[in-house]
Amino acid sequence: MQIEIREENIIKAAGEGLDSFVELFFNAIKEAIGGELNVETMAKLTPDQITLYAYMTWREEVMDGGVVQLIHNGYGPFIFLNPFAKAMRLWGAKDFSNLVYKGRKFFEETQEALTRDCTDEEFMALFEQYPEADDIDDEFIEMEENVTETVARYIDEALEKGDNGFCVVVK
Repeated sequence: MQIEIREENIIKAAGEGLDSFVELFFNAIKEAIGGELNVETMAKLTPDQITLYAYMTWREEVMDGGVVQLIHNGYGPFIFLNPFAKAMRLWGAKDFSNLVYKGRKFFEETQEALTRDCTDEEFMALFEQYPEADDIDDEFIEMEENVTETVARYIDEALEKGDNGFCVVVK
C-alpha cells in the first residue's frame, strides 16, 4: 500500500522530536488501513509498515498496561508469532529484539490464561498472578527511548535512500 506523507509534515514532526516523527508514520499507516489491522489490511502493507505497526502496538500496550495487557488484548500472536523480533534486530534494536523473544516465551507459557474472557477484577488479578511480566515491562520502559530513537533513525535512513517501504514523500 502506497502511503503519501507531505514533506512539510515530516519536517515538522522531526522538529517536534522522535516520538512525533515515529507517530506521524504510524498514524499514516493506521489511517490508510481504516484503523484496523487484520489479515486483509496487513496483506496491503509493506514489511516495514507492519514492523512499525507492531512496534507501536507493543509500545502503546506495554507502556499502558504491560505485556499482560498486550497479550490479554489479543496482540500476542501478532507480536510473538510473526518475525517482529527478527525485524527489530535487523533495524538495529538488538536488545529490544532479545526482550521480544523473552516475551514470546512468556506468551507461550501464559497464552491460555491471559487470553480468557474475564471480569475487570479477574484481569487486575492477572498482574499479581504473573509477576514475571513486570521484568519484561521494566526492561522495556528502561530501553523505550533508545528503541524509539533506533526506529526513527531506521525510518529516516530509509527515506534518505528513497526507499518507499514506509511512504512516498510528497512535496
